Order: sequence, then structure tokens, then C-alpha cells
Amino acid sequence: MTSPLQQKIKIAGPSIVTANRTWDGIVVYRTADKGWSAELADAAIVRNSDEAKALLAEAVADDVGAIGPYIAPVELGDDGAIKPGNLREQIRKAGVTIELPAQG
Repeated sequence: MTSPLQQKIKIAGPSIVTANRTWDGIVVYRTADKGWSAELADAAIVRNSDEAKALLAEAVADDVGAIGPYIAPVELGDDGAIKPGNLREQIRKAGVTIELPAQG
């Protein structure tokens, strides 16, 4: 399997880096201060391939905080709000799509 860093990265608009938090699997977003946040509003926005490669490289190196980072498209509202840019990211942001069994 080819490393994400070796693949040619093309982005067609504003994008973010997203992954899953290591200890609980929650969807997280890479922030400008090189951390992770469960809030999409905190995500660092990249607009070209070089920025995307740099943000992804930082995320891949942080394999303790999150796993499986990749670049995902986003849409920016007129008010500056960040919204998922495709169906996959809309589903990931909304959470699980099935009813989980009760724990107890």
C-alpha cells in the first residue's frame, strides 16, 4: 500500500485533515496549532496541494493522538462556517448510523 505522503495530492477547494482519535475512535480534525479537535469548526483549512501535504505529514507523524488521517473536502459558508464537503464526511460528522446496544 502506498503511503498517503507518496500519493499525488490534488485538491479542488478548501480542505481539511481528518482522522479518528486513538483511544475512542471519535472523528477528529487537525487544527492549526498541530493538535486534534472533535469540532469541525476548529479544523485548519488548506487551499492548495502544498499546504495539504504539510498538514497531512504532521497528522501522519502524530500516530499517538489519531489514526488514519486523510484529506477531506469542506465547504465554507458565507458566514465562514465549515461544512462537510461530501456525503462521507457528512455521515462521519453526524456520528454512528446504527443504534448501538445498551451497555450495562
